[in-house]
Amino acid sequence: MLRTPLLTVQEVAHLVQMTEATVRAWIRDNQLRAIKFGRDWRIESIDLENFLNDHANIAPTPVDRDAEKDR
Repeated sequence: MLRTPLLTVQEVAHLVQMTEATVRAWIRDNQLRAIKFGRDWRIESIDLENFLNDHANIAPTPVDRDAEKDR
């Protein structure tokens, strides 16, 4: 079962403030994992997060567990 709905190329482009052509190039170049349904591509949000983390200039900071408990 899906945890979250799949994102369209248009939705991903909007989220990362890039063009749809750029997102399609990432998919074509096997940089961004996507699932093809007919002529359309869908991207899982976790795959988008992984792509962004892989292309970040620094690693994400670990979550402070004590801070999480205070929330």
